[in-house]
Amino acid sequence: MSSAHVNLWVNSEHALQYLREREALPHRVDALEMLVELLPASVERVLDLGTGDGVTLALVLAAHPDATGVGLDFGDEMLRQARARFDGEGRIELRHHDLSEPLPAGLDGFDLVVSSFAIHHLDPPRQQALYHEVFTRLRAGGIFVNVEHVASTTAELHVEFLARLGRTIYDDDPSNQLVPVDQHLAWLRDCGFRNVDCFWKWRELAVVGGTKSE
Repeated sequence: MSSAHVNLWVNSEHALQYLREREALPHRVDALEMLVELLPASVERVLDLGTGDGVTLALVLAAHPDATGVGLDFGDEMLRQARARFDGEGRIELRHHDLSEPLPAGLDGFDLVVSSFAIHHLDPPRQQALYHEVFTRLRAGGIFVNVEHVASTTAELHVEFLARLGRTIYDDDPSNQLVPVDQHLAWLRDCGFRNVDCFWKWRELAVVGGTKSE
């Protein structure tokens, strides 16, 4: 990340505040329902980027009880919450990893990669590079689904979005580095994903993804 960028997610209290407020985020459940709808019929191995407290990974594993999963996050508090969620669950591996760095070597062979409201905290060049890394870590026919916070097309629409959250431009999260949804789709296509689309969108919340060719 750029040295000038402020990332509040290194602060445990910021993570806890997000978890307290998460349920009130408008249409968040709709976005996650779309993620579940997009899951392939068969999932053996899933990677969750920025797993947080493991809520998205848990949704995938509930839909595919025989799957194994790896969750990556750099926040100590988030990993503590995820470990508590998956306590005694042997098919889950949780790793400390900062997504601003390349994905760890040897972490591949996935038929599903998911992420939920995490990648937009990276600077845009790193977001694009991470999409390429995801493509290389997927098996042929694998699917990538990203539930993401994207940029509004105008500053006015961004202010309206914040108002829907009960916020103003002055208490906007400085950790966000938002990219328009069209840019996300272009990055996915450039990687070689097919069936790329924005499958759901409400203002600055979107579900994007694609499939790696067989």
